[in-house]
Amino acid sequence: MKADFHTHSTFCDGKDTPAEMCARALELGFEALGFTGHSFTDFDPCGMSESASAVYRAEIARLKKEYAGRMELYCGVEQDYFSGCVPPEYDYAIGSVHYVLHDGEYLCVDWSPERTRENIEKYGGDVYAYARDYFALVGGVLERTGADIVGHFDLIRKFDELDPLLDETHPQYIRAVADALDRLCAGSKRPVFEINTGAMARGYRSEPYPSPRLLREIRARRCPIMITGDCHDRTKLSFGYAAAAELARGAGFSGQLIIKNGKFTECEL
Repeated sequence: MKADFHTHSTFCDGKDTPAEMCARALELGFEALGFTGHSFTDFDPCGMSESASAVYRAEIARLKKEYAGRMELYCGVEQDYFSGCVPPEYDYAIGSVHYVLHDGEYLCVDWSPERTRENIEKYGGDVYAYARDYFALVGGVLERTGADIVGHFDLIRKFDELDPLLDETHPQYIRAVADALDRLCAGSKRPVFEINTGAMARGYRSEPYPSPRLLREIRARRCPIMITGDCHDRTKLSFGYAAAAELARGAGFSGQLIIKNGKFTECEL
């Protein structure tokens, strides 16, 4: 099934309107498209205000009617950790961490390589203390937000191919990741992890999040996956999906989750 369930439009930080995204997705043969506008936080310039959120939901509802019988559309939200619980009006939600809170300041973890270095300096240069704070939030993101999907699990490494700072094999990093995974998987229900190709589309990474090593860890915990594009530009819809599917198969996955007829459904990779 050709689909993307993590996309952004002009209602937040995307380049295109929902209508433009839908038209392009249909041209590409998509069977489903899910919008996930950024939730509101008072310190994040990318989030939708309460009034903008209402207009966003109304526009997706209009497009659902327009595309009925041709392409399934879903009105989702990317709920930031610091936004609290997902409102009930959405079809589904991706729970993500974009900031850490350090000494009373919200530090964006995916803004730029330069901003990342500045963040680490505020930690006295201790990159693994920075990573611990990030993964501590990731471990609680579903509990905090009530979201359905764990968004870009290791977003903190977005710029590491351009400006290496974190060693994924470092014992402190491994411990921080394991603690987050253990907390996410503590209940009887296995959380859904997205394989996110967004940084590939923007030229920051040659591989999606999570890294191949982390995909193997997720597979070992018997958690399902969903390949998404985190698409902010309609020309990048489904960018990197073949590579993501190949990495997933290499980690031991044979299927992924999609949303079909309003329900999470497994399909073959």
